[in-house]
Amino acid sequence: MPAANAELLTERLNSLRATTPGAEAAALVGVEGLMIAASLPEEIGAERISAMSAAMLALGERIADELGRGELEQVFIEGRAGYVLLQGLDENCLLTVLASADANLGLLFLDMRAAQEDLRKLLT
Repeated sequence: MPAANAELLTERLNSLRATTPGAEAAALVGVEGLMIAASLPEEIGAERISAMSAAMLALGERIADELGRGELEQVFIEGRAGYVLLQGLDENCLLTVLASADANLGLLFLDMRAAQEDLRKLLT
């Protein structure tokens, strides 16, 4: 991927974090677990979030398929301190967002969908 595209992807992820209340981190991860672009606070390790995101996506796809739920749309994890949201971008990568416990989920999902469209365009 050209450096200019990587910078544009990172800028879009930074924008998602900056304009979405409660969004604490955003990452574009390859399905094999490699980080493509990220907007992460220092305390979150890029390698850790990318590996876990890819593993959760693969598990979510398998569960959805084996339990007859159709094609996976999203993996949603709620913890006491907040949320982890994973949405497939295409067959090669996914968008992962970490959000605070007080995030407005409706707005977060809406902003993630808009970001997905922009990220898809930047990847093509």
